[in-house]
Amino acid sequence: MNTSKHIVMLPFMAQGHIIPFLALARKIQQHTGYTITIVNTPLNVRYLQSTISSDTNTNTIRVAELPFCSSDHGLPPNSENTDSMPPHQFIKLMAASQSLQPSFHRLVSTMVEQEGRPPLCIISDVFLGWAVDVAKSVGTSHVSFTTGGGYGTAAYFSLWLNLPHRSTDSDEFTLPGFPDWCRFHRSQLHPFLRAADGTDPWSRFFQKQIPLSLGSNGMLCNSVEEIEPLGLELLRKNTGLPVWAIGPLLPPSFLRSSSGSNISYSRVGKEPSIAPERCIQWLDFHPPASVLYISFGSQNTISASQMMELAMGVEASGKPFIWVIRPPFGFDVKGEFRSEWLPEGFEERVTEKRQGLLVHKWAPQLEILSHKSTGAFLSHCGWNSALESLCQGVPIIGWPLAGEQAYNSKMMEEEMGVCVELARGLQSTVVRLDVERIIELVVCNKGKGEEMRRKAMEIAEKIRAAVREEGNQKGSSLRALDDFQMTILLKKREEEGVISDN
Repeated sequence: MNTSKHIVMLPFMAQGHIIPFLALARKIQQHTGYTITIVNTPLNVRYLQSTISSDTNTNTIRVAELPFCSSDHGLPPNSENTDSMPPHQFIKLMAASQSLQPSFHRLVSTMVEQEGRPPLCIISDVFLGWAVDVAKSVGTSHVSFTTGGGYGTAAYFSLWLNLPHRSTDSDEFTLPGFPDWCRFHRSQLHPFLRAADGTDPWSRFFQKQIPLSLGSNGMLCNSVEEIEPLGLELLRKNTGLPVWAIGPLLPPSFLRSSSGSNISYSRVGKEPSIAPERCIQWLDFHPPASVLYISFGSQNTISASQMMELAMGVEASGKPFIWVIRPPFGFDVKGEFRSEWLPEGFEERVTEKRQGLLVHKWAPQLEILSHKSTGAFLSHCGWNSALESLCQGVPIIGWPLAGEQAYNSKMMEEEMGVCVELARGLQSTVVRLDVERIIELVVCNKGKGEEMRRKAMEIAEKIRAAVREEGNQKGSSLRALDDFQMTILLKKREEEGVISDN
């Protein structure tokens, strides 16, 4: 174990960022033996401590705290994570994250004093580009980490930096840095982005932090070289940085398994509100590749009218389903669910027929996706969820809702052939007949559904191959991790050489 070398990591304050950062810390620590310190605000550190302490294999992953008072930034008390606030307040937390720079600089400077040398590297979220200046000020290298995929990140960066939709009246437009044939649509833009004009708070944040993050020595990406070659090529070309595709950042047991029925995974994130064993027993009752899994992630939900139409379409399809269901948009997403948001008698009917299992709040997603009975995933297309689905060869029905999700959906449909889009955002008109038609198309062992599943299984094998090591042969993600390690070590030697020469 090489615990004398130290890497400092700084994720953005959202579960969809913190969880991949923790997985990256574990991967680097197991690969190199380096000591890792993950830095964040007090409540996020408390979550990290409880997660790390339950894992006996992470004894050289530490945490460090940055002071933060959410009410100083116009946020409710104890609001340190996007999971604890409604979407319209996200930008306040993003703006507030910039206030962490002085305390992060002091923390890293204290580490330098105590250890007698700078850390080997600082790895920060692409949303926290100001950390590049902190790394330079203490004489160490900096690497950005995008928790998204190559295509989604490249699209998100280009959209915010260029706002190309503002220079055309057309609904379709080309994106700077992307091929002309790769056209985007105004409906793929989140309302915050659609309304952005360069002076709004969202533009001011991204147009400052993205260029700062591009001052890094390289970028780590939670993806796999073989599954999105175009996206990673565009990300490298548009950023001018080395990009190491070191994904997927998922439990090794999940990557080894395929269509199991009695697998349990070490859990990172929320505890499910239903016992994994109950989900597995319910899935065991249904034929292979017959069940639709529905989940919109931890921070997203759909409108009440969309929820009603989705429920009617799902029931009419006759396909069995597991639905992770939360209150609709405009209501407290963590509040109690009301029966009036669903068709009268819906939950009772589908439960009695064993057609449906409704899970309120949280479900054991890895167990569900890895079960042989799961045939498709109706998803918001968040990158973590997309990777989890693709790792198990499960095709996707896309309903992107926020962030770069629409570009993930576009890439999986156009480049991979494993996704069919049902709707976009809260503005889409959802009709039960369309829901029924698309479910029957995808959850099917012939035609389009069969083709999508075959392509998804091919991608699953490419992902497993990327993290496989047999003799002297290493998969692409393991080679990328080696190259990242070599690059930061060489950079360190160069810096030390410059210091000794002076």
